[in-house]
Amino acid sequence: MAVSLRLNRKGTKDRPYYKIVAVDKRKRRDGRYIEQLGTYDPLKAEDPNFEIDLEAAEKWLAVGAKPSDTVKSMIRKARTAAGKA
Repeated sequence: MAVSLRLNRKGTKDRPYYKIVAVDKRKRRDGRYIEQLGTYDPLKAEDPNFEIDLEAAEKWLAVGAKPSDTVKSMIRKARTAAGKA
């Protein structure tokens, strides 16, 4: 089973809200997922506008999961923020 780390869209029309999830890459965008890793709110004004469980993300990356470009960017930003703290 090939696992992907990507966004799962929630919310209503014109009010998007996303979950960062680990999912079988053959599943549809908003289908069932294996594990929720965090959230992303693009309408939130303050930075950061996402939360991610780095330990869980690192676990999935270690077993070969491929992140989408957006999730890869969020993981990189979260690692940077964790390094500064």
